[in-house]
Amino acid sequence: MELSEQELVRRQSLQTMREMGIDPYPAAEYVVTAYSTDIHAEYAAKEAALPAPVEGEQAPQVEPWEVSIAGRLMSRRIMGKASFIELQDSKGRIQVYVSRDDINTEAQPEMYNIVFKKLLDIGDFIGIRGFAFKTQTGAVSVHAKELTVLAKSLRVLPIVKYKDGVAYDKFDDPELRYRQRYVDLVVNDGVKDTFLKRATILRTLRQVLDQAGYTEVETPTLQSIAGGASARPFITHFNALDIDMYMRIATELYLKRLIVGGFEGVYEIGKNFRNEGMDRTHNPEFTCMELYVQYKDYNWMMSFTEQLLERICIAVNGKPESVIDGNVVSFKAPYRRLPILEAIQEKTGYDLSGKSEDEIRDICKTLHVEVEPAWGKGKMIDELFGEFCEGTFIQPTFIIDYPVEMSPLTKMHRSKPGLTERFELMVNGKELANAYSELNDPIDQYERFKEQMRLAAKGDDEAMIIDHDFMRALEYGMPPTSGIGIGIDRLVMFMTGKATIQEVLLFPQMKPEKN
Repeated sequence: MELSEQELVRRQSLQTMREMGIDPYPAAEYVVTAYSTDIHAEYAAKEAALPAPVEGEQAPQVEPWEVSIAGRLMSRRIMGKASFIELQDSKGRIQVYVSRDDINTEAQPEMYNIVFKKLLDIGDFIGIRGFAFKTQTGAVSVHAKELTVLAKSLRVLPIVKYKDGVAYDKFDDPELRYRQRYVDLVVNDGVKDTFLKRATILRTLRQVLDQAGYTEVETPTLQSIAGGASARPFITHFNALDIDMYMRIATELYLKRLIVGGFEGVYEIGKNFRNEGMDRTHNPEFTCMELYVQYKDYNWMMSFTEQLLERICIAVNGKPESVIDGNVVSFKAPYRRLPILEAIQEKTGYDLSGKSEDEIRDICKTLHVEVEPAWGKGKMIDELFGEFCEGTFIQPTFIIDYPVEMSPLTKMHRSKPGLTERFELMVNGKELANAYSELNDPIDQYERFKEQMRLAAKGDDEAMIIDHDFMRALEYGMPPTSGIGIGIDRLVMFMTGKATIQEVLLFPQMKPEKN
């Protein structure tokens, strides 16, 4: 590895520290008593509590108080006998004032060389013990009485510098940002906040489900049958059993087994894997929440989903609204409910109700929608909806009552022949959730699986495989149940207003890095 001039200088500083008897990577605990944001807030509170100044007398001042802070050195200015350091901790930034007289003492003689002979570099982790005060220019700061090196940085952080109004060293190349997220988090404002909001979304989601009395569970990631969705799976090999296994594409069939087993409601938040393309809204490894509740139907689930999303949005944004791609999207209940065939008719003028597979194929051809010979009615209807309808729904909208051919795990509609009790929630032109009144008739389910196998035989590589153990579970009896899957990554995009899925994944999938 060829080192740059600055990297060589940093390694020399590291060696000099060691020769001075300073461990650049100490193992001992460093006690932190305050964070940057705490100090700023406490100083403001102390200042607000001061008595009003008396005319003719010096205005009362906040008494300094002792603090111990630690973080990354982000900038440094040496001005004669003083040095000003900007320290970034996990909450924010604060200025540190270092006086030559304070650290040039017998107690820590090496600190003089470290600070004033520039052995410290941008990016180094240091600890500061001193007292909080406000400088004459009005900056809340920490006056350092003791400085400890906690970790030496050997690479140069791309800190933005400005000259004549032009920014240099910006770390804004998307590929670099996603590949080196650790740097992105350090130098780009707002990145960390996105992932703190993601944590808030997950925390609120769990709170709502737990308060409702539902149980969080874990089901297998490695599965012998890739079931519960129509998608291409990742395949791996289980050496101990000498069989191929699949990374799960959904958690559905295992969670339904638990409803059979007597749980009132179960949910899982975990990774699914689909061996498909990558783009601005899709990552092959993604996080999904699936929930199944006994004795409920899709009407109940729509109402529950509205309340859930409204609460999450308020927790993240302080109000039930989010700005997405310049659109103000309201998550306040209730949401519009629109049958999928009506949506297609609105946008294309064609009523697909009761149409045969050949008739729908002809309509696709008329509308210049390319379809594969292996596709059945469901796949073609899905393609028509995606082409003409999906992107038009900006405000949250429940698209309901899907044809049976599109919904192999869904209960038949109670009053509309040929349709099922299923909805997809559309937000900002994208699917956010998919839910059903779950099919619990094992004979009907078996026939649906056989139709999926027929499509697979025609060449549909996303058709479902019969899961015989799941069929056995259904034959023991599953109560009426409603289930839903919500894509967490897309939910975070919507709640934080991010345009790409890569912005809300700490480490998205990337092409291999060229050596």
